[in-house]
Formats: sequence, C-alpha cells, structure tokens
Amino acid sequence: MASSAMNLILERIALFQFTPTHCAQARGMLGWSIEQLAREAKVSVDDIQRFEAQQDVADAVRLALTYRFEAQGLVFFPGFAPGRGGNVRGAMPESASHGDYAMAD
Repeated sequence: MASSAMNLILERIALFQFTPTHCAQARGMLGWSIEQLAREAKVSVDDIQRFEAQQDVADAVRLALTYRFEAQGLVFFPGFAPGRGGNVRGAMPESASHGDYAMAD
C-alpha cells in the first residue's frame, strides 16, 4: 500500500511542477513538433494544443507528457525553464571534481 501512496504523491508533484509553458519550452529544446510529441507520448495533438493554450486536459495526458520529457533527461521546476538532469549521460560537459565546489572543504 505504501508503494501506491508514494506513486500518487509523485504524480501530484509532477502535475504541480509541469506547466504548459514547460511543454512548449521542452519541445523546443528537443526540436520536437507537436505531432512528434503526440507520437512519443501517445497522446493526441489536440490534447497538446489545448494544454499549451493553458486549457484543461486530463491528468493522464499531463503525466504522459511529463514522463516522456523526463525520459529524455529534462527536469521541471515551477518558475524556471526546463533543464537537463544531472544524472543524464552527457548532461555536463566534464566531470565535476572536489575543487569545483567552494564550500566542499
């Protein structure tokens, strides 16, 4: 039961963090058209257009979009443009070392 509750919490967080603006920005970062995103996320073009126009869509659509972008290494935080996750291979040009952090000592 705890696993189901945790999944619900994670889904609520994902829904809160992922905005219509994020969707359009993430598509641009990946060079994806609405049609390509629809194929990748297995949702309709109309759903994506409604979402990006800040109209209501089902939570399942928003989660499908969020999870598809996250699978590409993107992360979302309210008020910020999408970014690349630090755990994605190639997200950082070089490996960070101890000397890269001023407060590490």
